[in-house]
Amino acid sequence: MASVQWHSRIRRYQSELESCRLEQVPVEFGEYHPLKPITVTDSKTRRAGRKGSSSSSSSSSSSAPDPLSSFLDGTDPLSLFAAAVTDPLSSGSNAAAGEPGRKRRDKEEEVSVGSDFEPWASKRSEILARFTTTEKLSINLYMGSDKGKAPSPGSAVSEKVRTRLEELDDLEEGSQKELLNLSQQDYVNRIEELNQSLKEAWASDQKVKALKIVIQCSKLLSDTAVIQFYPSKFVLITDILDTFGRLVYERIWSMCADSRPLPDSFSSDDVNDTAKETCLNWFFKIASIRELVPRLYVEAAILKCNRFLSKLGIQETLPRLTAMIRGIGDPLVAVYARAYLCRVGMEVAPQLKDSLNKNFFDLLTTFKQIHGDSVQNQLVLQRVEIPVYLTLYSPAIDWILQCVAYRAPEALLTEMMERCKKLGNNALLLNSVMSAFRSEFIAARAMDFIAMIKECDEAGFPKHLLFGSLGRNLACADPPESDRLTILNEAWKVVTKLRGPQDYINCAEIWVEFTCRHFTKREVNTVLADIIKHMTPDRTFEEAYPQLQSVIQKILMYFHDFSVLFSVDRFLPFLDMFQKDSVRVEVCRAIMEVFIRYQQEPTRDPVILNALLHVCKTMHDSVNALTLEDEKRSLALLINGFIRMVSFGRDFEQQLSFCVEARATFCNLEPVLVQLIHTVNQLAMETRRVMRGTHSRKTAAFVRACAAYSFITIPSLTGIFNRLNLYLHSGQVALANQCLSQADAFLKATISLLPEVPRFVSVEGKLRPSEGFLLEFLQSFLSTLLVVPDHPEQGVLYLVRGLLNVVQDYTWEDNSDAKVRVYTSALPLLAAMSQESYLYHIPRVDSNETLYGGDPKFVTEINKLCETLIGQILDHLKTVGKEETLRRQSSLALSLFNCLLAHGDLRNNRLNQLAVNLWTLGQKHGYADTRSTVRTLEFIKQQSQQPDMNHLAELALRLPLQSRT
Repeated sequence: MASVQWHSRIRRYQSELESCRLEQVPVEFGEYHPLKPITVTDSKTRRAGRKGSSSSSSSSSSSAPDPLSSFLDGTDPLSLFAAAVTDPLSSGSNAAAGEPGRKRRDKEEEVSVGSDFEPWASKRSEILARFTTTEKLSINLYMGSDKGKAPSPGSAVSEKVRTRLEELDDLEEGSQKELLNLSQQDYVNRIEELNQSLKEAWASDQKVKALKIVIQCSKLLSDTAVIQFYPSKFVLITDILDTFGRLVYERIWSMCADSRPLPDSFSSDDVNDTAKETCLNWFFKIASIRELVPRLYVEAAILKCNRFLSKLGIQETLPRLTAMIRGIGDPLVAVYARAYLCRVGMEVAPQLKDSLNKNFFDLLTTFKQIHGDSVQNQLVLQRVEIPVYLTLYSPAIDWILQCVAYRAPEALLTEMMERCKKLGNNALLLNSVMSAFRSEFIAARAMDFIAMIKECDEAGFPKHLLFGSLGRNLACADPPESDRLTILNEAWKVVTKLRGPQDYINCAEIWVEFTCRHFTKREVNTVLADIIKHMTPDRTFEEAYPQLQSVIQKILMYFHDFSVLFSVDRFLPFLDMFQKDSVRVEVCRAIMEVFIRYQQEPTRDPVILNALLHVCKTMHDSVNALTLEDEKRSLALLINGFIRMVSFGRDFEQQLSFCVEARATFCNLEPVLVQLIHTVNQLAMETRRVMRGTHSRKTAAFVRACAAYSFITIPSLTGIFNRLNLYLHSGQVALANQCLSQADAFLKATISLLPEVPRFVSVEGKLRPSEGFLLEFLQSFLSTLLVVPDHPEQGVLYLVRGLLNVVQDYTWEDNSDAKVRVYTSALPLLAAMSQESYLYHIPRVDSNETLYGGDPKFVTEINKLCETLIGQILDHLKTVGKEETLRRQSSLALSLFNCLLAHGDLRNNRLNQLAVNLWTLGQKHGYADTRSTVRTLEFIKQQSQQPDMNHLAELALRLPLQSRT
């Protein structure tokens, strides 16, 4: 391949654009249009039309045939669907078939609880964590005996029954071991061991042993020796009871699956006699338990098994078990027994509300036992105060009321309130009622509840806890508007008198939401001032950061207008209470997230700007050497969101001053500096738009100041591609504003920076080769150089030559074609520079076409540079001629061919011959994309029909298509 003389093809950009445009075809309004609304027509009407009806079968106004209808013989799927829906016979049959299904669904909804019912499992861990003890505990462990092993298959049935009865009696005779002085953790471990022993006994077919373990565990619920631990003990023991109930139910269920398993909605008629007998046997065994508490709990555990015996078994058993609980003397033991019965009842028959209500009303009837002598003596003996003792009832009463109130009518709440009044407005019960019923019901009677709270005795259950429960309801539902101010005043009278800082802030936090929800900034300011007054002495706010954060979040939930928010006098002093760095940053993040989400219009309000600048500075100053990159990125996003929302309108100088201040404030976050540079560049372009491209002396000085801002700020960035892109972008902005010397400085700085580009860059925490990013940048840079005029004191094309020299000296990857691809990309630029009129211009900036005026010497310089580049490319093509690099050679050859075809004057024989040689080389070894080469050849033939392009017809004949063999 000999050296060639480059000649650029003369381009007529306007005519080329016209030839590339799509042919315009006039469209008549009456014709079919693809965006016209599609009307689904009844297929019945279509069929009538096909039978010969003269009326049109389509309801569309278009006379053109519907392609979908013609393809499907006039019946499209939507029409068939419409016909199926409107067919009276079909709809009638569907309605008849759907009626039982609807009734069945309604019935299923009645007999099952929905996702809005909080399950017991969600309360379990809270109870275990809340009710603990340091006292020593005791437990009776069943030791077992050989008689507990499964009998041999040959034993008679009577012998089997007798053996099992003896085993049950064995438990009464003392085959157990009492473990004393156990810590709480040891006690929990022993219970877990019993649970595991139960499963192992069941798996080894030792059913009586399993029953003995359950009875023994149930007996532990009669023991209130360590009364503070009783709620946790209840949780642990009922886990074992639940396991036992599940095992028994699954056992009987499996016995019913003779030929096929039972359906979920089975009845007792579907159960075979063997399963029924086994089920009865279990109930008889449990009935023989002598003590009330274990007998009650174990029968409740297998309550679901009544389904196997009769349809009304559960409905008949629940009232009986409810009545049995009246025989339990200890009120604490009794209330948890009722809670367990309600829990089991909600699982198996939630529609049986009468038994749930009966349990609660029995509880109310016996509640006076709490103040009886036996309970008081027990509390004295265990040194437990009455307020602490009352809290032991909370989990059980809350659960019972949750079950009672689930989907209950509003009238039930009225009845509950009346019964509570008869009991003297017991605070514990009142608190549970407010926690259980729907917030809408509570809010509607807020004044009634306040009156009841006032009359409560504060000795056992503090009133501020009751007001807290009321406040939670009012945060979810609105009370009558006429009562809102009275409610707030009555509640805050109690809250503000609380002496304990923790009690105060816990209650105040709840009522802040009610205040924000229904009142103005004046009332919110009063509340904040009161919180500051209570929490500032002795720095008590340091112990209440979670509650104070909650207060801020609730304020932000309702105050989205930041001009109103920052006009609240005590809001910023309230923020000053967050002295801990991590907490303060979290609060600032929350404020900025709300601002970015809800601020619709840019702002110049000095109050907002000063406050948010302080908030953003707090976030920025939290960044240090140990801060994670993700944390930096998230903080920068929030600060950038703030910067984008700052606008001083036509006061551009004030906007620039703000950016100068922000640069000094946020110097440690690179994404923020990048955003500030973009903001200043945008400011310069906005100035150009306002001045319509013609700057005055003042605006010209201003845009130069903007360029100086960017030029000073960019070197402080660490990201190499951030600097390159911003230099280029700022240079383009300077050029658009006729700041030629500034644009020249930006572009020269870009070229000087290129040697510093490393071979690998970090992208999202991973090292990636920089070559692809650099190639993309250089192509963008080359496109900018077309409109940059040469400097009068520098040589011709000094920027292009400087760039190519840097590319020549840059250390590229081994076995890389990147340098040659840059050379190939430079050829279109040089060809465009040799045209009499350039493809694009910058208004009021004279490019080289005007400066040189098509001077032959200028064109000669361009041609020499092109020849040098082509020589470099051809030399590289020779070096990649080895077997392992033939694919790269093919790609580079065809890339250069396309460049010659688009920008070279192929009437030149040498250039023409070079194009043919490159085409042949690209296809020589079969690595060329056949589809691309075919389309390229078709394009050449098409272009040969254009004026002054006849020479391409001869070229097309010399370009053979070769396939890979």
